[in-house]
Amino acid sequence: MFRCFNLLLLLFCQVYHSETSSISVSGKKRGNIRLRCEHEDDNIVYIELFSESGIISVCETEECRGRVFKEGNCDVVIKNLIFSDAGKYSLRIIYNNDQTELKPKKEWKFDLHIHDEISVKTGEELKMSVLVSNADKVKTNSSGEWKEVWTRDHGVQSDRMNDDNDGNLTIKSFLDSDAGTYRVLDTEGEILITVTASGTESPETHKNDTGQHKNWIVSVVVCLVILVVAVIVISVIIWRRQHRDHTQVQENTENTQELEKL
Repeated sequence: MFRCFNLLLLLFCQVYHSETSSISVSGKKRGNIRLRCEHEDDNIVYIELFSESGIISVCETEECRGRVFKEGNCDVVIKNLIFSDAGKYSLRIIYNNDQTELKPKKEWKFDLHIHDEISVKTGEELKMSVLVSNADKVKTNSSGEWKEVWTRDHGVQSDRMNDDNDGNLTIKSFLDSDAGTYRVLDTEGEILITVTASGTESPETHKNDTGQHKNWIVSVVVCLVILVVAVIVISVIIWRRQHRDHTQVQENTENTQELEKL
């Protein structure tokens, strides 16, 4: 009888924990995140971590060769995040109950979101490895409002984009109008991945701008030189004319004086 009661209690605990809401966790690509188990006792027998693709091996320490390891009592750390890590996780622990021989179970659910920033030169190709196995659609707000640019059923929605079997979504020639936020959603509309894309000037554009700037400076200098030369020429002409008039007046005056003496 007592054993049956404990079995029912264990079943209730499992149902309760399985119905708990998911915890949102966000991490940057190539960074680390921690899935917290919130179990303070050290009576844990073992830890299980599940993703949508199956069970994940959890190393006992960070020194293990894998990217997933236990830290503290039962927290699990995923390091060097990649886009394919995004999705739903279940963390389960089996621990000893001192009052019985049963091994109760606790479970926590997580929604892992990964974000990144990408900068590309205007006119060059932008490749985003965001088409992970659980991706259903990709949206962007580059035009000022959210619109779909890729769906699992229909692929890319623009001739300027393409996708491939390696999970890449590619913009063939990045324009300033392509800059913005790109969100990858699962079938439930939950955000898996967020990429912020921005453009920078290409060397050719910068070279052209620099060349135009130099040409503008040269034109201004040439105009100034021409203006200065013109001013000098006009000044010389005016001076020579004034000097000639002055000389002529002086000669006339001298001639008049000589005639008066005669």
